[in-house]
Amino acid sequence: MNIVTVVGARPQFVKAAVVSHALREEGLSESLVHTGQHYDANMSDVFFGELGIPAPAHNLGVGSGSHGQQTAAMMTGLESILKSGPRPDAVLVYGDTNSTLAAGMVASKLNIPLAHVEAGLRSFNWRMPEEINRIVTDRLSEWLFCPTPTAVSHLRREGMTRGVIMSGDVMLDATRFFAERAASHAPLDSLTDLKTGSYHLATVHRAENTDDPARLSAIFFRLWTFGQAHPTPASSSHAGKA
Repeated sequence: MNIVTVVGARPQFVKAAVVSHALREEGLSESLVHTGQHYDANMSDVFFGELGIPAPAHNLGVGSGSHGQQTAAMMTGLESILKSGPRPDAVLVYGDTNSTLAAGMVASKLNIPLAHVEAGLRSFNWRMPEEINRIVTDRLSEWLFCPTPTAVSHLRREGMTRGVIMSGDVMLDATRFFAERAASHAPLDSLTDLKTGSYHLATVHRAENTDDPARLSAIFFRLWTFGQAHPTPASSSHAGKA
């Protein structure tokens, strides 16, 4: 079986690391296409190196741009690749990015079966571009690999039952797969005076959160109160700092 996997964003590299490993163990042939949606070395190259992901057969290098510009450039590049090489048996995509949507649209137009990992996830917020991407991709997919029973239920409510597979959370697989390696890496140790065990880590990156001063302030306040209630052993003496 010949599979073309399309990735483009940081979380997809992490997921591909474990799935590509599993595909190789099963003796399946996989060709990786990188759209270039995330292109900075720290957002792309470092993951391929540290996680042992095979080098992409193609890198579209689309870079930044509006949603329309990005998706159109990806579709043009992907169509050329899929039409010029041996016809794959399936196109594999992850999650809900513009790369996912572009690959799904092209595969559908070329009548190539589409496999969607992390199918069925819903925020029910149509203002999020990711919600549109994931819903459209689910509709186009031949195989829908769901991380949770809730995701399966979402698809069922939308009338999708054929090809739905409760496969489990590939991010949990990645966490377990790379746990030992991650334990030896403490990046903040070399960047700050913070030591392992002395801090909590949170990511706040949605535009709805970062672009709204009131909401961002509320998030920081909640993080501060969480730190007060759950001090780390090494930082209890700094509980008054925010």
